Amino acid sequence: MDVPDANDDSFGIEVILPDGGKTAPCCPHGPTLLFEKVSKGGEKGRKFYACSACRDRKDCHFFQWEDDKVSEARLLAREAENQSKRPPLTQQERVKRFKRLGSLRLDEKKFCQDCQMLLLPAEHEAHSSHRSVGVSSAQLRRPSVLLRPLLNKKSNAQYLFTDRSAHFLLDSLAALGYNKVLCVGTPRLQELITLRNLEGKHEPMKSLLLDIDFRYAQFYSQDEFCHYNMFNHHFFDGKASSAVLQAFLTESEGGKLVMVADPPFGGLVKPLANTFSLLSQTWRKLQSSDASGADMPMMWIFPYFFEPRILECLPSLTMLDYQVDYDNHPLYKHGKTGRKQSPVRIFTNISPKDIVLPKDEGYRFCSVCQRFVLSLNKHCAKCNVCPSKDGREWKHCSTCEKCVKPSWRHCAPCGRCALPDHPCGLSEGTEGCFNCGSLKHKRKACSVQDSQRTRSNRPNAKSGSKNVSHCPNQKPKAKRKSGAARRAKKLAAQSE
Repeated sequence: MDVPDANDDSFGIEVILPDGGKTAPCCPHGPTLLFEKVSKGGEKGRKFYACSACRDRKDCHFFQWEDDKVSEARLLAREAENQSKRPPLTQQERVKRFKRLGSLRLDEKKFCQDCQMLLLPAEHEAHSSHRSVGVSSAQLRRPSVLLRPLLNKKSNAQYLFTDRSAHFLLDSLAALGYNKVLCVGTPRLQELITLRNLEGKHEPMKSLLLDIDFRYAQFYSQDEFCHYNMFNHHFFDGKASSAVLQAFLTESEGGKLVMVADPPFGGLVKPLANTFSLLSQTWRKLQSSDASGADMPMMWIFPYFFEPRILECLPSLTMLDYQVDYDNHPLYKHGKTGRKQSPVRIFTNISPKDIVLPKDEGYRFCSVCQRFVLSLNKHCAKCNVCPSKDGREWKHCSTCEKCVKPSWRHCAPCGRCALPDHPCGLSEGTEGCFNCGSLKHKRKACSVQDSQRTRSNRPNAKSGSKNVSHCPNQKPKAKRKSGAARRAKKLAAQSE
């Protein structure tokens, strides 16, 4: 998401979660999120609404200051634009098309690679100049292979589980007795469940796919797919899809449900955690009184370096050592060693000792930690934990009194462990509080973070541009790097 230009060291952007009060305006991806620029020294900038799913204005140019008064004409124009970007067919119409396609002869079944849609015989002529291919029944059961993955890293990047990871997830869930899987952004897992049910060699499972990619509606019934945005808990088909979810979450006798979510890695943790909490609350309300205080079992697939943020939002989750890999990602592959290992892990509220990681892939059980870990993740008697996060063997620093990455060295001037070529003299935590400047705490623990503060340089511009200059007489600053670019650069440095 682009934001008003500023120096990286002078401000941060914070998401303000909806509290059920003011209704957020909508963009083509549903209700927007409210953001606020937080400056050092205690100043807060103007709040603004921006798209929940896209971090780049090129993908979704919606922007609105919170205190803007929007005219009726602008509201109508916005609604017309939102409608124009809706899928050309409703989910029900796509399901009807899929059923008709299933009754056709093999030579009549075609898929347009240019339009990414299944074709009926009457539509073949209109797509004659496009790249169209015949499709078999087996291919129709693997839509993630047939469809071209979306690869926009700032909005809807689709990285698909390898068969190894998908089978591990499903085998683990089946071993724990789960027979209903809520697949949030995991189309490859949904496919595997369907295929296993057809084979009849495993206990049957039910599944529901929630995904922002509407193309999957061509391949599933209304009870198997909902067009959904996980960043704002929005159903594009409204109450009809919401009712499908509630029916699925209602556990029948003998049913046991779990959610598996695989969000885009560039997504904001806070909105995702809020969505998963809302799904858990909905599940809890639909259960018997015996489960009224329980949380919905879940697995959240995300890189290990987001662990602090995830645990801050959902402290009941635990990170497993299992390395998830992807078919179409150039780096997140199984079998690599050292820094090249996949950083993607499973965060879950299921007891870690119950999830058995495969020994033939180098995992072992730690009797002290009561969980499965990678063989190189040696237990540290001083820390009383298996400390490694990245798959390498970490070492204990007696001065820091904690385990650190193998490439790190203790720096006496900085008073901490860091890479040998780090900028010496910048001790960890010297930046202190973003609000008041104190070195004794961080912004989130600041007692004055919610107090009234005035902004001396509030911009007068009320245009839709996010690149509002606060110093019009100075030369414009270089375009600020996106959050994803800064995180990637930081990760590369920390992984040394």
